[in-house]
Amino acid sequence: MSTTTCIPVYTPQALALAQPDPGVLRKAQRGDERAFSLIVRAYETPIYNYVLRLVNGDRALAEDLTQEVFLRVYQGLPKFSLRSKFTTWLFQVTKNRVLDELRAFERRPRALVALDDIAPLEVLDAPVERLEEIDALWRAVEDLTVDLKMALLLRDVVGLSYTEIADSLEITLATVKWRIYKAREEVQLALAREGITFGTPAVAEQR
Repeated sequence: MSTTTCIPVYTPQALALAQPDPGVLRKAQRGDERAFSLIVRAYETPIYNYVLRLVNGDRALAEDLTQEVFLRVYQGLPKFSLRSKFTTWLFQVTKNRVLDELRAFERRPRALVALDDIAPLEVLDAPVERLEEIDALWRAVEDLTVDLKMALLLRDVVGLSYTEIADSLEITLATVKWRIYKAREEVQLALAREGITFGTPAVAEQR
């Protein structure tokens, strides 16, 4: 079985996140609550969905962390450089808050969440007859290490470019490419063990 340079056969439709309107962003930096609410409204769902998968479907925890992420964003906006990409910085803040929580997780054990309780991501529009396969897919993703999972979700679900992921996770571009390749490979192997495929493999991405 060859595992060389293949993107996953399960690749979902990624959400390409646009940058906020510069005028709105400048107003939010000056403390304009209405402008900031527009920013929250634009990015709250993708951030929540991303965090939800990182904490393996714990909705209450994902909601709390999402609120805390935007609190940190609000507090840090005055110092944010408009020369930088907002979404890159937003996912940096998210990464740092989630990692803080995961490091403290062993000291605050939580009840396991049943797979049936995990809300499906809106970017996946699978037919009903494929729900079992989709469940298997997300179980495979959940079994990844945090580093691999973060990189994979930012690419295949959030839709960030490799460069944006490198900036968001504060790692090199080569490391991003390796983590995404490794994550996709591990997910493919896990699905193959269950006899599951999601279409036809494609050629590796070059972006």
